[in-house]
Parts: sequence; structure tokens; C-alpha cells
Amino acid sequence: MAGRGKNAGAAARTPASESVARETRGGASAGRDVHSGPVATPKRAQARELDRLVHDRTRLAIVSALAANDPLTFTALKAITETTDGNLSVHTRKLEDAGYVSCTKGFEGRTPRTEYALTAAGRKALQKYLDHMEAIISHARKSAGGR
Repeated sequence: MAGRGKNAGAAARTPASESVARETRGGASAGRDVHSGPVATPKRAQARELDRLVHDRTRLAIVSALAANDPLTFTALKAITETTDGNLSVHTRKLEDAGYVSCTKGFEGRTPRTEYALTAAGRKALQKYLDHMEAIISHARKSAGGR
């Protein structure tokens, strides 16, 4: 056994059928390219074009609440969206960084007051998102036979 490495006999112990299966499994010889993934259809392309920033459930709730009740305090927005302080802070910051929401901090007497308002860009993003969702829903209804 001199000169033989740790796995020198491994090839001899592997059944030929297992070797062939490993070579063809999922590779180009199996008739598909594993790196390209599914081919994008128009429906999939539509779904990928959704504004992911607005599409998130919590951020959609924030933007929708502000569209209906501009401006809102942190406390009011927290009650409407039913989120925790931490979650609301993180999501409003993301919307603020994108320019969709403005944040004004001040004091009412000695009490800190944070107010959020939807910006023109935020209103436009929400409208575009809603239009996109309506188009997807309309297409789905047509595909389902108009039910």
C-alpha cells in the first residue's frame, strides 16, 4: 500500500452507474443550463418590476396610511400599521432614504414629536405600484376565464 493516498481506492469502489449519474445530473448533458434559471416570461417580468421597497407589507401599510392621512405622528402611524417601535423605525428610515417619506422631528412642549409625510416621489411610487398591481390582477382575471 506504499505510495497510495488516503482516497486512492475510492474510484475503484464507486459503481459506474453512480459516476455517470453524477456527470449528467443537472448539467448541460441533461439538456438544460443550470446557471440560467427559468426563462423570463412577460408575467414573471411584470412581477419582477414591482417596486420592492413599496411591495413590503409594512412599508406598503406606511405609505398607504400616509397617502390617506398625511401627515402622521410616529405614535399614530405605529397604531395604524400595528408594528413595534423598532420595526416602524427601520421601515420608515428605508422609505425616507428612498425619498418616499419625509420625517420632521420636534417638540410639543417638552415631549418629542416625530411626524411623517408622504413626499411627491412617494405618492408617485405608490400610484405606480397600485397601477402595476391592478394590471397584474386584471391579467390574472382574464387568464382565469374572467371569473
